[in-house]
Amino acid sequence: MTDIIDELQWRGLIAQTTDLDALRKALADGPITLYCGFDPTAGSLHVGHLTQILTLARFQQAGHRPIALVGGGTGMIGDPKPSAERRLNSAETVLGWVDNLRGQLSSFLRFAPEGKQGEPTDAILVNNAEWLGSMNAIEFLRDVGKHFSINQMLARETVRTRLDGEGMSYTEFSYVLLQSYDFVQLYRRHGCVLQTGGSDQWGNITAGLDLVRRIDANEPHGPAHALTTNLLTKADGTKFGKTETGTVWLDPELTSPYAFYQFWFNADDRDVVRYLKVFSFRTREEIEELERRTEERPQARAAQRALAEELTALVHGEEECRKVVDASLALFGRADLSALDARTLDSALAEVPKAEVEGPVAELPSVVELFALSGLTPSKSAARRAVQEGGAYVNNEKVTDVEARLGAEDLLEGRFVVLRRGKRNIGGVVLKA
Repeated sequence: MTDIIDELQWRGLIAQTTDLDALRKALADGPITLYCGFDPTAGSLHVGHLTQILTLARFQQAGHRPIALVGGGTGMIGDPKPSAERRLNSAETVLGWVDNLRGQLSSFLRFAPEGKQGEPTDAILVNNAEWLGSMNAIEFLRDVGKHFSINQMLARETVRTRLDGEGMSYTEFSYVLLQSYDFVQLYRRHGCVLQTGGSDQWGNITAGLDLVRRIDANEPHGPAHALTTNLLTKADGTKFGKTETGTVWLDPELTSPYAFYQFWFNADDRDVVRYLKVFSFRTREEIEELERRTEERPQARAAQRALAEELTALVHGEEECRKVVDASLALFGRADLSALDARTLDSALAEVPKAEVEGPVAELPSVVELFALSGLTPSKSAARRAVQEGGAYVNNEKVTDVEARLGAEDLLEGRFVVLRRGKRNIGGVVLKA
């Protein structure tokens, strides 16, 4: 076991704890069992969830047992948003999302081999529909509701915000009771004594902590604790986990491995070291070395490359990461474009300016026109200048003729063409299927 508190502190992860010294002692006397919950409010987890997932993984590496809870019960309601009421999804939709999230969470934590005896620190995957779905209304009100003060619930920031606006349904108002009861059940069933989450969950987590103390006053598994992590912000003021095309998902069908890689590779120099601390398993010395290299040669993007490769391999696997790295190199003329498969080319060109055209090849616009159509140059005259000045490339081959046209041999995988202006401006042509 290692001192996980020191590890989390130098990584800048700890936002709040109920009693840091008591928690440190419990961890030193451990191992302990801890949990974090993930509600299925969409069909996939996104990069914003990685902070919590990897925090569980760090605890496991330090010798403790993590529980990943998927909220099949709480997901039927959803944690109240500050702005407006959530749309309730059907039971069938939530059930499908639960399965998706369970599969994704299984990739980050070490579980016991199926059908075999595991280790004491092997992770546990649970669904709170197991206990929430079997409770009736009278049981819920008597056994859980009586422990909550309406005055305290009305004082919660999200509730106050909503009451000052369009109001809040009793359904969402009661969400904190459901999440709190999760802590009670995990405390009783698994001896779970710590709940983690983002700092925006502090109210829900401490409410669960208080419910554990009220219902299990003799604390048979020892005192319960709470710990939250800092919410990430970006130096440029934009929201972490969002790009121009939307949320960065962990599901490769929603965010391609190439786009996922580029999200991290394009991290601002002001953010990347902080991201390495939060998301990477590299040591302090390794991160400090990457920080030094970034300060000395920011154009090399050593820290961004290390972060992108580590997380792409972690989320999508080593093979997908290799394909993405090869594609990134090939687009800029440092590897063979013909070695890329259609899926990788399609993903890569989805992230750059491109022209979608209809064949046949012989009837396609000229290369100069395609540069302008793709948006890689602002006009055909600018494209002509790029050719004349030696800065226009088709599939990494320099174009020297302003009248040049594409031939069948220029089509990669039968429908893709990579355009480049200068060293770094990439575009493409895609023949409609």
